[in-house]
Amino acid sequence: MSTPGTAELDGLAGWTVDLMERLGGPGAGLAIFLENVFPPLPSEVILPMAGFAASLGRLSVVEAVLWTTLGSVVGAWFIYWLGARLGHDRMRRLVLKVPLIDVEDIDKSAAWFARHGTKGVFFGRMLPFFRSFISVPAGTERMNFAVFTVLTFLGSLIWNSVFVGAGYGLGANWHRVEPYASTFQYIVLSAVAVALGWLVVSRIRRRLRAKAGTEV
Repeated sequence: MSTPGTAELDGLAGWTVDLMERLGGPGAGLAIFLENVFPPLPSEVILPMAGFAASLGRLSVVEAVLWTTLGSVVGAWFIYWLGARLGHDRMRRLVLKVPLIDVEDIDKSAAWFARHGTKGVFFGRMLPFFRSFISVPAGTERMNFAVFTVLTFLGSLIWNSVFVGAGYGLGANWHRVEPYASTFQYIVLSAVAVALGWLVVSRIRRRLRAKAGTEV
């Protein structure tokens, strides 16, 4: 049943609020669990809507933060489990099928995660796109599960608190959060695209030089 301030909502925003109207806090947790498992669902919409629902009295803001953080952790556990089932060796074989990827790239990535995996998991929870995928190498490299859980919880708690708090503070004007979140997402994805472009160009140049060297 819609109430003033929710009748005009549709799409993902309407679905999120409807879920919280029906299930309360667990509905917020379920929405974020699904966002973790299916990254195309944007947390930048779901989390402010949880705050908006809290401003309408569907649940308290503390419940909204705790339930969404629990959903984030459970979703990360699921992806960690998939990575662990896949395993390092199988992942290595799959990645080697990607054009321009060399064995040394995989070894360097594994070595990087061994040194910086804790920071990667913690800060990755606060970055679009990486929020879900950082759990894959954590699983394949069998990162200590308790450490992974604590870092995921803390990183998710910070990210969720910011967006839930913004939605709660803005109330019916929750949509004002979205342009800023979208801009941040575009910046991150643009940086990834530039990095990938640089990697591809440098790899092609290196292979061309190696080929030229063998032909001399």
